[in-house]
Amino acid sequence: MVKQNDSFITDEMLVKYYELNKKKKEIELEMNQLKDLFQDYFNKLVGPDNKAEITLNGYKLQRQIRKIEKYNEEVTVKRLEELQMNELVQVVKKPDDAKIKSALQLGLLSERNLEGCIVTSYSPAISVKTLTPR
Repeated sequence: MVKQNDSFITDEMLVKYYELNKKKKEIELEMNQLKDLFQDYFNKLVGPDNKAEITLNGYKLQRQIRKIEKYNEEVTVKRLEELQMNELVQVVKKPDDAKIKSALQLGLLSERNLEGCIVTSYSPAISVKTLTPR
């Protein structure tokens, strides 16, 4: 048992987390297999781009279709430029990470030149593994 700042972590907690995480992965795999079966069923029944539903023994299975439309960037920009509608085209300036890395490696740019430019973020991740095979 580990005590830190009035909170306790026990070996039982670690075992429980490990086992639950293992079950979660198994459940997600099984659910994804079922979703694939449901999608195949509806694809054959009504086609791939149509919503559908069935009711069976008090359960309703539904498939909804989300329609997402985006402009093909290259084609649309070219067309707008041909129409002389340049004000409808965004010019986005952003750093090229790969070229900056290369310039740093080649010595064309120094880390000092970029002081205050780098934004670092962190995201915590919890992992529990067994040290002995189970």
